[in-house]
Amino acid sequence: MRITDTITIDDSLIEERFVRSGGPGGQNVNKVSTAVELRFDTLRCERMDAGMRSRLAVLAGQRMTREGILIIRAERFRTQELNRGDARARLLDLLRRAAVRPKTRIPTRPSRASKERRLKAKTHRSGVKRLRQTKPDLS
Repeated sequence: MRITDTITIDDSLIEERFVRSGGPGGQNVNKVSTAVELRFDTLRCERMDAGMRSRLAVLAGQRMTREGILIIRAERFRTQELNRGDARARLLDLLRRAAVRPKTRIPTRPSRASKERRLKAKTHRSGVKRLRQTKPDLS
């Protein structure tokens, strides 16, 4: 499975189990195992670096176990094939989002002109408030 141009994962790291789906559906729900429980072992995947693993853990949240196994449960559709495709698509989306490195912030300083504009605006505002404080003479 191709994640990015440089990252691919082997299908042997993905384990799929078909389980019974919950919710409405009549007799079919009790007889047919259509829901998919997809398990992806992140620690055995050599293509992922530590940064991508940590970003994936944050994105996955409760779906990631302490052992580094990502569990995705798909039961949106009534057939195994559609649920299987849905689970794989969600895994692919998570991995692609985790592969993006966030840009490092470069600290900048405000320019002299922006400081002067800010101080001028503060002075103007304080003048407006000072004018409002004086009480009119009613005599």
